[in-house]
Amino acid sequence: MFDIVILRVIWWVLLGVLFMGFAVTDGFDFGAAALMPFVARDETERRIVLNSVGPVWEGNQVWIILGAGAIFAAWPYVYAVAFSGAYFAVLLLLLTMGISRPVSFKYRSKLPNIFWRRFWDWIVFIGGLVPAILFGVLVGNVMQGLPFYFDQSLRINYSGSFISLLNPFALWCGLTSLTMLVMHGGLYLAIKTNDPIRSRAISWSRCAAILLILLFAGGGIWSAYFLTGYQVVSGVDPYGFSNPLHKEVVPMVGAWVQNYSRYPLAMIVPIGGFVGALGAYLMAKRGTSRLAFILSGMSLMGVIGTVGVSMFPFILPSSINLPSSLLVWDSSSSELTLLVMLFSVVIFLPIILLYTAWVYRALRGKVNRVSIEQNKQAY
Repeated sequence: MFDIVILRVIWWVLLGVLFMGFAVTDGFDFGAAALMPFVARDETERRIVLNSVGPVWEGNQVWIILGAGAIFAAWPYVYAVAFSGAYFAVLLLLLTMGISRPVSFKYRSKLPNIFWRRFWDWIVFIGGLVPAILFGVLVGNVMQGLPFYFDQSLRINYSGSFISLLNPFALWCGLTSLTMLVMHGGLYLAIKTNDPIRSRAISWSRCAAILLILLFAGGGIWSAYFLTGYQVVSGVDPYGFSNPLHKEVVPMVGAWVQNYSRYPLAMIVPIGGFVGALGAYLMAKRGTSRLAFILSGMSLMGVIGTVGVSMFPFILPSSINLPSSLLVWDSSSSELTLLVMLFSVVIFLPIILLYTAWVYRALRGKVNRVSIEQNKQAY
């Protein structure tokens, strides 16, 4: 039905779709949490912000679980390198996104003590801020290449450290990620809340949209003229078995913009990132929050898609042993595994999408001061 080349490309696209789904859904949770100290001025307003994302954030995290599962099953070499090499970064993500944030949502309302609630409010803020930055930092390091190599037995050796991840380009990407999610989260709050929270959220979102455009453009210039990327020059067989050691790779400044000259239609992806952010800025100014939120989501997909399109066929380059770099063509699971997983996705992904759509429809409407003050059991 599908040969191994088509299956590899399909799973490369699906991996991007899962990451985009995570950014568009759980991304506004992070953005709303990072904005909470700036848009909420009293206890009731803080509870309004928390209750706008409280019913949906757990379901939104399904996307990152699906993404990690897809990497594990479809791209085992990538999973092994990323999750073991960047172990402390992944651990920090788990501590902030997967542990402290859920605990803060559940615990802050257990006691009326002011110190207790302010403590958990700051944990909510950190749980939104740190992952938003850290995801961008990790993407920035992927674009530069991680310091790993495979020996002849395909055992992984990693020589990096957590501190080495915090380099200038990666931090630039982290700020880009933060502004992207703040823009998205603020527009979500504009849909779910009334003034004065709504007007404050729109103001922050519009500022974040402008910063996103500037940072995204700066990242593109950095990638084109200063950042060392990678290019495959020989030894790749798209139909071959997965073994990353049979190719020749060379470093090249500007390698990550080569695909746009080879495939001019690919420019649609970064243009979508810019147009979405600019549209979100303009529509937020007009007060059309829903359209602005949709355009914000388009911007997120454009920014994330730009990374994938720019790096193709690379998934995870190596900065210290170039042949060990992982490509779409030499780091996937077997043809049978990819095919069985594809059938599973075709069956279950529509169910997840339908259920998610139903949940958001059931929970539509604004969270207001009256409903929060009358419901003592809310967050």
